[in-house]
Formats: sequence, C-alpha cells, structure tokens
Amino acid sequence: MAPLKSLEQDHRDIDSHFQSFCALFGIFSVEDFLLNDHYVLAAMAERQPESERLKQGITELLSIIDGQHKPLLNGMELLADALHNKRVLSTGCDGIDLLLGGGLREGQLTELVGPSSSGKTQVCLQAASNVAKKHMGSVLYLDTSNSFSPQRIACFLDLAKGRFLQNVMNSILCQSVYDIFTMFGVLHQLESSMRSQRGPQMVRLIIIDSISSLITPILGGSGSHVIAGHALMVSAGYLLKKLAYEYNLAVLVTNHTVGGEGGVPKPALGETWKSISHVRLLLSHDRENNTSSVSIIKHPSLASGMASSFVICG
Repeated sequence: MAPLKSLEQDHRDIDSHFQSFCALFGIFSVEDFLLNDHYVLAAMAERQPESERLKQGITELLSIIDGQHKPLLNGMELLADALHNKRVLSTGCDGIDLLLGGGLREGQLTELVGPSSSGKTQVCLQAASNVAKKHMGSVLYLDTSNSFSPQRIACFLDLAKGRFLQNVMNSILCQSVYDIFTMFGVLHQLESSMRSQRGPQMVRLIIIDSISSLITPILGGSGSHVIAGHALMVSAGYLLKKLAYEYNLAVLVTNHTVGGEGGVPKPALGETWKSISHVRLLLSHDRENNTSSVSIIKHPSLASGMASSFVICG
C-alpha cells in the first residue's frame, strides 16, 4: 500500500488538507492508517472546521483498503506457495546457512541482533555479495551509517574479474538512508516499480543496516509522540513483511543490543518490535579466535538456542 500523497491525484477526498490532518496522528501511509482506530479518528475529525471533508477522506481510504483485499488461501495453497515461490538464499556464511537450513528464506523478515563490532555489517555485506553472485536478481542495501563498503564486497568476490565482477557489483543497489521517512519513501518506490515491473531486475533481498538506527530516534518523547513513534515502527515492520511475502523476496535487518535485567544484553526496540520479525538471530564475535557465533532467539520452525560458529571469509 502507498503513501497518502500518492493517492491524491486519483482520489480527490485525500487532498493536502486531509493529509495534514492525518499527519497530526503520525499517519503518512495507508499502513499507518490501518494501525489507528478509525472511530477515534472520525471523532477527532468531527472537531475540525471542515469535518465533513475529513470524514469523506476517511471513508475513501476505507474503500481503497477494502478493494485491495485478497481472497483467503487454504492450507494446501499456502504450502504450494512456500514450496514453489519462496526460495532459500545462501548468505555465504556457512554457519548461518547451516543453522537456518540453507540461508535466508524468501517471504520472511530475518533480524540479526548483536553488540557493536559483533560483525553484523560484515554478514550483511557477505549476504549481499553472495545473493548477487548466485541468485537471479538484485539486492537493495539500505545503509544508515555509511558502513557499506564496495571494497569489502570485492574481497568476497576475490576470484571474480571483468564483466562478472561488474555484473555482481551492479546488482547491489545501495541507498544511504538516515531517517525512517526516507526509508518509507524508498520502500514505497520499490513496491511501485515491482508492482508495475518497471524497475531494475527483480530484487531478491532487502538489507537494512541498521533498522534500529532509524527507529530509535522516533521512540523518544512522551504522550502522543511515543504513540506516533510506535505506530511508525509497527508500520515499518508491516511494510517489510508485506514486501517479503507478496514479492517473494527475503529481508535482512540488523539491530543492536541494550542492557537487560542483571546486565544481560537484549535486543533493542522493546517488546513491540519483538513480535515483528519471523526469524531473530543473536550474533557475537570472539576477537582472539576470529570466530563468530550465531544462535536462534526466535524461529517459526527451529528451536531457540540452536547455535553455530563460522569465520567471515574474504
């Protein structure tokens, strides 16, 4: 689903006045609208000078959403979709691939959690190079801290030369993103191009390194700011999962750790984000042995606590 602004041309009730009203409640897209209580929104519209126009906009949005509902699928149809349309993409990190039964699964959002210098970015870079090298399609890499390294990508491809190296590097589309609103813009643009098949070769993997850098700043404050921040966070997760499922691509995001009970580190972004990802992995790095360890925190079909070790090559 799209930003409200993109609906303005075809739906006259969703005009700039209506968009400004919605922005007061942290609603900038159809996904944001879905996360809000429509009855409360309508009640707030009643208090505005042009209440009828605003209520017509709410009705128009509900009509758009209702028209985009897809038919329900039964168990066999879901199984067939998983077997034929949702592939597994190797990350190139043997320990992670072994632990996950081959790698990142299309249709799922995988979250890689770890403290600073645990190797999260290195895993992202290796996954990007491996997917671009071995799978038909491209990688969208959203870099939030200027940590993307084309030189490191080239190291992972040390045997590649000439046109092959050029093709792999061209298949990794890197975009610097420093706030969540820019991220929404990039993802909505991707969705639009994939829906109309006007974009570059099919994206197979989205990487966001790191998602917590974009979300943490919007969770501060108090009152309505906290509510709006959490709504945006959930909306971001919903959009990523929607892209993964509907367009048969994998999503990999990184998250940092914060202090938990008894000083034990835990994933950042709190309980609300905890339920977003399909797969949650904990990454650590032993500097003395130069080995990385990864364990499962959450997985739809594998037991929590399962672990594996690996060395990042290149």
